[in-house]
Amino acid sequence: MSRLSQTVGMALMVLGITGYVTTGMASLTALIPAGFGIVLAGLGYYGRSEATRKTGMHLAMGVALVGLAGSVSGLLSLPTLISGGAVARPAAVISQSVMAAILVLYLAVGIRSFRAARRGRWGL
Repeated sequence: MSRLSQTVGMALMVLGITGYVTTGMASLTALIPAGFGIVLAGLGYYGRSEATRKTGMHLAMGVALVGLAGSVSGLLSLPTLISGGAVARPAAVISQSVMAAILVLYLAVGIRSFRAARRGRWGL
């Protein structure tokens, strides 16, 4: 799970930097996914050892949940953008949607991992 956190963190960093550069470096808010990526990658690195894995991965899931809450608005605007409707910031909608999709998958895998670990520990 710590390796996945590092990979997801790197993907979010690439998303944030790409969004920032492709929008002409007009707004620093395009780097928000990169900020979440740095934190997730750092927590993945922190959670590499057995002693810190539980804490690191639980913190990473919390950060991912906050990131999802912040990016879900873009996901809700995506159908309007795809159908040709007008949205205020199309690049932001795309970036938020990609971030939300990445984090939904990450959270799903994380929850599955937590459940498997719990079953293994208590024999359920």
